[in-house]
Amino acid sequence: MPVSANQLHYMTSVAVALVVFSLVAKWYLWPAVRSRPPAVALPPLLLYACLRVNGLMFLMPGLVSPQLPRTFAVPTAYGDLSAALLALVALFCVRTGNAAAKPMTWLFNIIGLTDLTYATYSSFRDHVDPTYLGTSYYLASINVPAMTVVHIVIFAYLLRTWTRDPANAVTTSVSRRPA
Repeated sequence: MPVSANQLHYMTSVAVALVVFSLVAKWYLWPAVRSRPPAVALPPLLLYACLRVNGLMFLMPGLVSPQLPRTFAVPTAYGDLSAALLALVALFCVRTGNAAAKPMTWLFNIIGLTDLTYATYSSFRDHVDPTYLGTSYYLASINVPAMTVVHIVIFAYLLRTWTRDPANAVTTSVSRRPA
C-alpha cells in the first residue's frame, strides 16, 4: 500500500516528536532518575503514564471521524486504559514500598509498550488515515512518542537498578522518599 501525503505528514510529526522526547530523556530525564531509589525515580514517570486514559478519545463520536476503524479504535482505547490502570497500581506499590512494586512496574511497562506497538501496527493494518483521528491527532503524534520514551526510560531504570543493585530495592528506598 502506498503512503499517502497525510500518512507522510503524520509519520514526520511522530518522528520529530520521538527525536525531541529522546533528547529530553537523554539530557534531562535519565540523569535525574538513574541513580535515585525507585520510590523517588519512578513516581513521576508512572504519574505521566496514568494519563493514558486519553486513548478513550478514539471512542468518542465528534472527536474522531466515523471512518476511524473500530478494529483500531477499540483495542487502542482499552489498551491505553489498561496501561493507565496498571501504572496506577504500580505507582501505589512503589510509593508504599509494597513487595509487588517491582513486578507491577515490569508488568505495566511490558503491557504499556506492547499496547503502543500494537496500536502503531494496527494503524497501518487497518489503514487509518491520520485525518480520521480528528482532535486526537495530537494524542497520537505527540503523546505516543513521549510515552514510548517514558517506557524506554523505565526499562533502562529497571534493568539498571533492580537487576544489579539489591541495595536499591523498594523496601530500602521507601524511607528515603520525599514527603
